[in-house]
Amino acid sequence: MSNLFKIAIRNLFRYRRRTLLTASLITVGVVFVLAFVSVSGSFKNMMIGQITDSMLGHLQIHRRGYVASIDNLPLNLNLRPQALKRVEDTLAAQPGIEASSPRIKFGGMFSNFAETTNIRLNGVYPDREFRTAPLLTSRIIEGKKTLEKGEILIPVLLARGMGVKLNDPIVIVATNQDGSVNGKQFTVSGILESATGPGGRDGYIHIEDAQEILRMPQMEVSEIAIRLKDFSTLNAYASRIEDLLATELNKQGKAIFEIHTWENLSPFYNIARMIDVMTFFIKLMLIAIVLISIMNVMIMAVYERIREIGAIAAIGTLPGKILNMFVIEGFCMGIMGALIGDIMGISLVYILNLFKISYNFGQQKGIILQAVVQPMDIFMISITVIIVSVIASLQPAFKASRMEPIQALRHV
Repeated sequence: MSNLFKIAIRNLFRYRRRTLLTASLITVGVVFVLAFVSVSGSFKNMMIGQITDSMLGHLQIHRRGYVASIDNLPLNLNLRPQALKRVEDTLAAQPGIEASSPRIKFGGMFSNFAETTNIRLNGVYPDREFRTAPLLTSRIIEGKKTLEKGEILIPVLLARGMGVKLNDPIVIVATNQDGSVNGKQFTVSGILESATGPGGRDGYIHIEDAQEILRMPQMEVSEIAIRLKDFSTLNAYASRIEDLLATELNKQGKAIFEIHTWENLSPFYNIARMIDVMTFFIKLMLIAIVLISIMNVMIMAVYERIREIGAIAAIGTLPGKILNMFVIEGFCMGIMGALIGDIMGISLVYILNLFKISYNFGQQKGIILQAVVQPMDIFMISITVIIVSVIASLQPAFKASRMEPIQALRHV
């Protein structure tokens, strides 16, 4: 086998110009695919991080039917005290959970004593919410980065539209489950930048204030948001928690709880899917470049070396060895193109990071591109190139191994 490698490498060097041209095509393909995968992967991870770490959490637990009616923020589908304790006890026993935050979500009327508008409110325990959504504090563009009882964080567009400033008194009026109306005065302690675009109207108050406004005799919550220590275990943890809570059934024999990952809750998941689809098609283009380049070179090599192949066959070289010789040539070209492409691709990503390219995402301004080359991407792209190179060599190699020695020697 070592002799076949020597012969294959010698043959590649005999046709340096063609070998370099083919290797260059493969290299260019690898470089741009690696750069695209790194940059798009960086943008995707940033987008997911902004969505999950600023408001959603990695996954959420609701009572069955709540998410289907979430636009109405139904209070009759809250998690009752017994169900809440069951969930809290289950989460406390899971070592992979970094933080969790119970929330009461409800709609209300926001008044500055001169004008009134609607608002969506989240009643939270501030310390638990800030651990579950650590980027929430970065959205506070004015005011303090904390939240006390009697204080409210309001979205910036609402503040501008209503002319409300820090420390202004406002009133929140809401309707509870029984249909009665109650109100409470708050002080504006902070103004939030929206994480969901211009339409974001979510404000935050202390969960005990929410309980008081809604006249809840016992603590009920709309959802429990969860942050994991390792985001890559998201689906596994969602399945595990779902299995642990599946024993709790309602009167219809269905599970009381529903577990939803951020993918089920955010429309930005469609953008993440589009990035994955684009990456897939870019990889297909790389496969096409390698396939056509290697096959073209190997076909030319076979036709130019017909007499040489005939001579090798005439002295007793088995067809299998002739086939292996040409396959090894394609294999070596694939390795060469992949290796050089990986080095140049990593260098290109490093240079892009040096330029500190910035872009905007939603309401987040001046986000710096931090492209990262993942070892698994390098491995998968390199393996793909090498495998496709071998596959592209098979047809010309098979043709060479099937040649009749006498006819090949007569070829002019």
